[in-house]
Amino acid sequence: MRIAAFFAALFLSYGIVVPYFPVWLHARGLEPLQISTVTAAPLFIRILVTPGISLLADRLGDYRLVITGLACSALAMTLGLGFASGYWPILALGVIFLLANGTMVPLIETVAVRAVRTDGLDYGRMRLWGSVTFIVANFLGGIAIEALGGGSALWMIACGVVLTIAAALALPKPATGRAPAVRGPRIDWKSSSPAQLLGSRLFVLFLIAIGCIHGAHATFYTFGALYWQSQGMPAAWVGTLWAIGVFAEVLLFAFSGPVVRVLGPVQLIALGAAASVLRWTATAFDPPLYLLVPLQVLHALTYGASHLGAILFISRAVPHTAMGTAQAFYSTIAAGLMLGIVGLISGAIYRQVGGLVFLVPAAVAAAGLAASVALLRGWNGHTLWEEAAGARSPVSPTTQPTVD
Repeated sequence: MRIAAFFAALFLSYGIVVPYFPVWLHARGLEPLQISTVTAAPLFIRILVTPGISLLADRLGDYRLVITGLACSALAMTLGLGFASGYWPILALGVIFLLANGTMVPLIETVAVRAVRTDGLDYGRMRLWGSVTFIVANFLGGIAIEALGGGSALWMIACGVVLTIAAALALPKPATGRAPAVRGPRIDWKSSSPAQLLGSRLFVLFLIAIGCIHGAHATFYTFGALYWQSQGMPAAWVGTLWAIGVFAEVLLFAFSGPVVRVLGPVQLIALGAAASVLRWTATAFDPPLYLLVPLQVLHALTYGASHLGAILFISRAVPHTAMGTAQAFYSTIAAGLMLGIVGLISGAIYRQVGGLVFLVPAAVAAAGLAASVALLRGWNGHTLWEEAAGARSPVSPTTQPTVD
């Protein structure tokens, strides 16, 4: 319940940040390329910062402390943005805010996956509460912005961050009497987890596939709300469309147990890639509202199925001793670097092409589909390499490999 509560609080603020932070930036006078720079820069910086913070949390043995510190930093930056004016101050404060806010996600994911492996908890049932509050924030945020203007988005974000701090303080405390980290013998790089993962053709295909699928969302995250508003759509409807997409994702997470008994991790990733090609291609050609609704429902596949597949792939394919490194690669490269690249490309051409900018994520998703098909053909359901006896920790029934 405490992990689910933190997901709920964190994604309450995310439900304003993702669709409406660009609206707030636009209200403060930033141009499209400047907006995409503010939102994309943290995704590149995360490549250096997130692994270091994850390592710090491992060394301290206290994820709760690190998450609380990040939440407090996010609140400080949010308050600073409220008094900032001009592109450069907003860029500096905005990057730090998004970096702190985004780095909490892989940390709580690590806490959740460990609980799945050691206590047999259901990941989907914990994660769905984040999606529920994301829907609430999308819907109510749209109504508030319609009434109060784009400038109100920042203060709604601040309220969400305050709740995130409270939820972080309620997370389980680390076990007492934990032995301090001991420096072991020097490890040869070639036999280290990062080298083995990057040397695995299958893991690289996984990163390409999931990176392209997640990266394809960058255009929508940055310009979806702005584009719909430019077509005359009320902010309340913008929030409703976001809520529809995430509600479909909630249903998938709620029934994740039966789903993963039918579809394996790579099948889920491939399904998400195919849905992404369809979703973004159709969105590029200004579909009417009655088509936008089913296109938003595809979010259950483009994000929900692909993310669930990624979590399960790491749980099943990656040896236990390399799981932390694999999660760091997933967070920083797949869910960070690719989002940044696609976001910057979209920002550079949005003014010239308008809605056709969504052909960029459609092409990226097509590359992800090709990689996922190659992964589907190459992975036999076993770990990427043999791990030492006794290294594997207990795994919940929902994360054990199925027999095809």
